[in-house]
Amino acid sequence: MSDEATSVPRIVVGVDGSESSKVALRWAVGQGKLTGGVVEAIIAWDFPTAWYGLAPPTDRAPVDYQKEARTILDQAIDEALGPGPGRPVDLRPVSAHGHPAAVLLDAAAGAQLLVVGNRGHGGFSEALLGSVGQHCVQHAPCPVVVVRDSGRGD
Repeated sequence: MSDEATSVPRIVVGVDGSESSKVALRWAVGQGKLTGGVVEAIIAWDFPTAWYGLAPPTDRAPVDYQKEARTILDQAIDEALGPGPGRPVDLRPVSAHGHPAAVLLDAAAGAQLLVVGNRGHGGFSEALLGSVGQHCVQHAPCPVVVVRDSGRGD
């Protein structure tokens, strides 16, 4: 029997703080509970592109984007699952630098499942599937579950 066959199932879920990603997180945790799996809740961050080629404002303190992303992730986890310890699964929050689709695809290598919401904070809220979800569905190295947000906050 291979090490992979005896290892704990790993579920990767993309979380960006949107309602859709919180619904996806709850679904991933429920699946992790059913399968005895570990859930990696991942938020991706990158440096803003608006200042490329321009000097950023000097009257502001430097922003720690890694820390800001982790704060958003922790808040989304608390809002989706309730605050504090006692989670029903081994939940591993991760804040990673890079484009969200690339970060999720890298994290999904060797995972049992990749879970995404049907749309995040992108500008096209009418779209059935956001660009990150679309890219993940097309290129993931494992099965992908797209969890639909009802739009009613549930």
